[in-house]
Amino acid sequence: MLKCTSKFMKTALLMAGFGFISANAFCAGTITGKVNTNIPKYAADVVVSLVGVKGPVVPQHAVVDQKSLVFVPHVTAVPVGSTVDFKNSDKVNHNIFSSSAAKKFNLGTYNPGMSKVLMFDKPGAINLLCNVHSEMSAWVVVTENQYAAVSEHDGKFTIKNVPAGTYEITAWSEKLKPQGKTMVTVADGQTATTAIKLAK
Repeated sequence: MLKCTSKFMKTALLMAGFGFISANAFCAGTITGKVNTNIPKYAADVVVSLVGVKGPVVPQHAVVDQKSLVFVPHVTAVPVGSTVDFKNSDKVNHNIFSSSAAKKFNLGTYNPGMSKVLMFDKPGAINLLCNVHSEMSAWVVVTENQYAAVSEHDGKFTIKNVPAGTYEITAWSEKLKPQGKTMVTVADGQTATTAIKLAK
């Protein structure tokens, strides 16, 4: 904490003339890690998130597009209270609906080039479907806070600007389940490394 404070004070003196200082930019940590599974293709599109972080939730705005009869991206993670813009970049009509417990909705059929916005006010995993094209499927995973990330194709993930502390880190996967309980300790200005194990 002393190191973080010292670094912040030095930078604050340099930036005072510009009229903006952000303590969070200097006094928060980063979590990096990897999703481990015996089925490599399922290491991607895993939502990794922290449980029990204190402080206000910062809503976000995400975009889910429809291109070539596919939802892009396949998995989107947003904190509770966030909005998602559902676009139609195809040359055919689309519909988006969900019967998931966390958010039941139906946006109706809409034309190419249109978009519709929806707010997600309850944590949970919401399966996106299109009643015009039954083969289309995707997910919006609403987390309890903004400290979350979607794993890359190789299972790697990064969560930035995490307040110092010790947290449970959990994961959601379309196909697999977390194995055991994983804890991570974050220090100011430092990077913590962890791993999440998933299996059927």
